[in-house]
Amino acid sequence: MTAIIIEDMPPALAALKAELADFCPNVEVIGTAGSVVEAAKLLRTTKPDLLFLDIMLGDGTSFDILEIVPDITSELIFTTASDEFAVRAFRFAAVDYLLKPVEGEMLKAAVDRAMRRITFKKGAPDTASLDLLKETIRQPETLPDRISLHTSENIVVAKIKDIIRCEADSNNTRFVFAGDQKPVFVTKTLKHYERMLTGHGFVRVHQSHLVNFNEVVEFKKIDSGYLRLSNNDEVPVASRKRAEVVEMLR
Repeated sequence: MTAIIIEDMPPALAALKAELADFCPNVEVIGTAGSVVEAAKLLRTTKPDLLFLDIMLGDGTSFDILEIVPDITSELIFTTASDEFAVRAFRFAAVDYLLKPVEGEMLKAAVDRAMRRITFKKGAPDTASLDLLKETIRQPETLPDRISLHTSENIVVAKIKDIIRCEADSNNTRFVFAGDQKPVFVTKTLKHYERMLTGHGFVRVHQSHLVNFNEVVEFKKIDSGYLRLSNNDEVPVASRKRAEVVEMLR
């Protein structure tokens, strides 16, 4: 598993590398950056499996990096000296939020969790991945309960629990809500919102569909499968996701 470390303090960088070598020998550090500018440049050309992020950097924060390079698919582990940014970190579906000095056992647990996420995203229907998905749907209540959706005309502030599904439309995303609320079209990719909503029980069941798994009412065994949602919308399930989806409904 490859990793990049974003850290502007040389002693902290050296300490994290040492902990990884001792507790996570399967992790290969393929790059480091000490600023927002350096990190953004590096991440545009390098796609690691895992990204370690110190939050406070000399020219901004790691959150700035995630906004500048929105198509990052790496699993995120934040390492910081304060817990004040924890809620914001988990808004980006972080694997973990580790306080410095990072303890080796906690680091190993976070890396193992990241590996299970990566395995699940690749479509391998193993028990660990399924357990992780079930855990995702039961995320703690400390996560933000609203999301800001920037359209071409306004900013819609929506309750996440009211979102039934999201659908890709080229480089745009269509949000479908419960009740009488009209769909919202946003000029960002589905991948961008997948990272933000994973911690709230949303599951990518198809290349074009992200669903709120709490709104699933039926699985139809047609072709690779369809999910019927609480508003009676039917969403196709990709063949490589069928086993995981069926197991989740047991």
